[in-house]
Amino acid sequence: MSFKNSTAERSTITRDTVDIEAKTGNIYESIVALSKRSNQLSVELKEELTQKLQEFASSIDNLEEIFENREQIEISRFYEKLPKPVAIAIEDLLKDRVYIRKEDVIG
Repeated sequence: MSFKNSTAERSTITRDTVDIEAKTGNIYESIVALSKRSNQLSVELKEELTQKLQEFASSIDNLEEIFENREQIEISRFYEKLPKPVAIAIEDLLKDRVYIRKEDVIG
């Protein structure tokens, strides 16, 4: 997923729970789906950031490199400004970009 192109809110906004509930018919199922999707996005985002920061890893620690690595700081700032995974998950759910599979409970 491209986090750069996400149109999710970057700040906290109030959501109408009726819209979220309408996607599954149950607010609790919607919250569980949002939680799982948010965790997936968080893992993807962390892996992507780790890969980019690995490019700057050096086997020799130089004091100047630790304090003066501007490119690494810019990458970190960029990722801090991205929408949070929960906001992206909510946007995905509201725009029907999340597939929710219900397991049949035999019991």
